[in-house]
Amino acid sequence: MCRSCGSIVGGGQQQCAVCGTPVSESGQATQPRTVADSEAIRFARAVLNRPYKFTIILLVVNIFFFALMWQASGLPFSMLTPLPNEVLIPFGAKVNYYIQTKHEWWRLVTPMFLHVNLLHLIVNMYSLWIVGPYVEKLYGSAKFVVFWVLTGVGGLVASYLTVRPSLAVGPIARFIFKATDLPSAGASGALFGLVGVLFVFGIRFRHELPEGFRRAFGTGLLPMIMLNLFIGYVGRGFIDNAAHLGGMVSGALLALFVDYRRPGERSGIAVTWQVLKIAAIVLVAASFLKTVQHLSDPVTAEFVTPPQSTQTEQTEPENAAYLYYAQAMNEAQEAFFIAMKDGNPGPIDNALKNLEKAPQLDEKSEELKGRLKGLLLRLKQASAAATASPQVNKTNPAQYKELSKEFAAWGKEYNQWLKTSGRNHSGLNQLK
Repeated sequence: MCRSCGSIVGGGQQQCAVCGTPVSESGQATQPRTVADSEAIRFARAVLNRPYKFTIILLVVNIFFFALMWQASGLPFSMLTPLPNEVLIPFGAKVNYYIQTKHEWWRLVTPMFLHVNLLHLIVNMYSLWIVGPYVEKLYGSAKFVVFWVLTGVGGLVASYLTVRPSLAVGPIARFIFKATDLPSAGASGALFGLVGVLFVFGIRFRHELPEGFRRAFGTGLLPMIMLNLFIGYVGRGFIDNAAHLGGMVSGALLALFVDYRRPGERSGIAVTWQVLKIAAIVLVAASFLKTVQHLSDPVTAEFVTPPQSTQTEQTEPENAAYLYYAQAMNEAQEAFFIAMKDGNPGPIDNALKNLEKAPQLDEKSEELKGRLKGLLLRLKQASAAATASPQVNKTNPAQYKELSKEFAAWGKEYNQWLKTSGRNHSGLNQLK
């Protein structure tokens, strides 16, 4: 801890990155003493001494809701055991089905205070403890509350809009788009929103910030952002990357137009921000009130988690079969797109082999798999014929048009199966 400005000093550092004050006497002995810039010290003290009470309130609220959910689940203490859908959904997890069919709009607000398991909670709350105080100290509590709620909602809206099975084809697309409508919960959309705020803050005000603040924020956050995006890419099957990106973009846009509380400015808060803070708190309160009113509603059958006693014997094999089936179907669709776009039937043979090995989940899944195999075989034949006959227009022959129409019709049926019967074979919860 720096004795001059109170900021945190990393291990091994000889001087404070914010104000430049040497950390210890030994640092002074081995290096020429760096005279701390008085303006930097004044800036750091003025900012870092501000309170961050709403960061603490958010920590308590998130922990409180997780404790309620864990008690309602009746599960034994565990870091990794996920809460069942019968707990997540009544408490307000984001599920597109409930938003679309039952108009439960509050599911675009409540999930930012819910978590899937204890490890999920700990990681997000540690991140809030690191990032939250900086945003609240720089912008004030009123703006901080508004940032948290708006970026959290922005992340959830992005998650809602990216449940698009037809677009979840290929590793890049699956980084953002989701093939299944899984219950989604977590505070990281809002956390990424705070990171977006600090990123733009550091760039926008770089000319008036002391050197240490310029290094800590703005482009200094790029390594952390890139690392988190890489983690999201690796875990794209269960991490809701769309919520992360939606929250970060929302935070960046807010920071483009909102000024921060400069050192020496009066502590009074503009009436507008006070009103917006109250409105944000009322929105959250109203959302949880709606959740309480519907807490006893039965969970739709397709989202019911199998009983705990049979999960080890039944759920894991069934879920593994579903994942294998879904992967084979996604690879087959990707092979179809490549052959249609580039006239390259090469990936079709491997896709057909994987489809042959894909397990049968139910009667409809087997029918859809068979029809996709037929489409791939016909496309392979059409591609071979086009290659053998150079005079044929390869880019848009009649048979290609017919195959494209049939594939589009097939895609609609497959997406419908994913939204209905397909859910019965998937047992994952979406983390944010």
